[in-house]
Amino acid sequence: MAEETGSNTLTRPGIESWSNLSLLIGGEMTEGRGETLDVVDPATERVVATIAGADAAQADLAVTSAREAFEAGPWSSATPAERSALINRIADGIEKRRDEFVNTIVTELGAPISTAGALQVDWPIKHLREYAQAALDDRSQDLGLHTDPAPSRSVVEYRPVGVVAAIAAYNYPLLLLVHKLGAALAAGCTVVAIPSPRTPLSTLLLGEVLREADVPAGVVNVVVGEVDIARAVTENSGVDKIAFTGSVAVGEKVMRQAAKGVRGVVLELGGKSPAILLPGTNLAAVVPGLHQRYCRNGGQACAAPTRILVHESQWDEFLELSHKAYESIQVGDPWDPATNVGPMITEAHRDSVEQFIREAVDGGAVVAAGGGRPASGPGWFVNPALVINVKNTDPICQEEIFGPVATAMPYSTVDEAVTIANETRYGLHAYLFGPDTDAAREIAPRLRAGTVSVNGGGGLRADAPMGGFGASGVGREIGSWGIHEYLEPQHIQWSCD
Repeated sequence: MAEETGSNTLTRPGIESWSNLSLLIGGEMTEGRGETLDVVDPATERVVATIAGADAAQADLAVTSAREAFEAGPWSSATPAERSALINRIADGIEKRRDEFVNTIVTELGAPISTAGALQVDWPIKHLREYAQAALDDRSQDLGLHTDPAPSRSVVEYRPVGVVAAIAAYNYPLLLLVHKLGAALAAGCTVVAIPSPRTPLSTLLLGEVLREADVPAGVVNVVVGEVDIARAVTENSGVDKIAFTGSVAVGEKVMRQAAKGVRGVVLELGGKSPAILLPGTNLAAVVPGLHQRYCRNGGQACAAPTRILVHESQWDEFLELSHKAYESIQVGDPWDPATNVGPMITEAHRDSVEQFIREAVDGGAVVAAGGGRPASGPGWFVNPALVINVKNTDPICQEEIFGPVATAMPYSTVDEAVTIANETRYGLHAYLFGPDTDAAREIAPRLRAGTVSVNGGGGLRADAPMGGFGASGVGREIGSWGIHEYLEPQHIQWSCD
């Protein structure tokens, strides 16, 4: 029950591992004065830590500290090279304590040890390295000579937007925060970081790394609490921009909060991603990996391909291969390296996942593979399920379930498949599989999605934008696109008579 990482071996940690974690405010590790949060291991239903959250005054102090650091502290005059060096030091600190981060995320989230290191910790390190390099880029633009009504010259330079409230979802607690933190620091902003109250431990551990990395006081602050603390930060007039990953419902609330003071937002609000298997696709090569993809992280992933569209001529073959593929998906203890699917984050969330399936079946749908729960025992587990005999307008096809559940529908023409794929309020990711990659790429522009992966695509690149159309959010994260979200263009012009 361990993941080998060089000379180190990861094992289930004891509760004492997180007993000394605290907030980071104004450069000081600070004991919370607010309500306590019980952090529960979703695989055992055991309380593994009780964290003292921030109170309203500490939330306000975190914003004030970020404001002071932005306007008057050393960060306000930091050079691109200094910003880059700081971001690299943070990446170094995470890398040095990699095992602790993996242990923590496996415990607080239930992410399987088989993938937690690579996806939950190594990706954030790689992305921080990319932000460190991008911090050195000169983004200024010389617009050249202008003669109307008199000769003048202009340049466009970029200034940091200010104080950023960075709120991460529970499913990738470190990665989703790094997308905001790295970009904001590269731009020259200061940050108040707020993790999900379901998975606060990895962010509090990051607070220790920030302190060890000699981040100047107030440049990054870490506060923890329930929704009232997040709201205390986002509604604070000292915050210039809000970056949030989570549900559409909460994202709408964040937009309303940002409207007071006319502040900007960066929102990543999920998806209901289609996967089109074009006629002639080698299903034997595609189907096993496709099912594993939406089961990854327990299906608690915004880009999961949860609406599978199969040409009618290959429908029976698809179902047969899906049954075989499901036999290799193991649900259970996240510390077992053979496990593919860990628990849902809470009992209520597991119930919600099951409710989607139950209501679909009541309406005539059929669970073609999987379904139900594993053998009795502790933990909020649910078996993956492939649901067929559905209409694209059904809730199970339109709502982000955030569990290891996918629907599959046959189609007759590629035009019909594209129409079905686009009939959703979301537009984060889309997948295309086919015998001819070039032909599949020609279909990509017809799909309303921020990312289109053709024949498997690739990994989560640190230099490519992530975000989507419609209800999937506002703005982009990652790469230079993510950094630009925290910059304001400034036009400077002068007479050259």
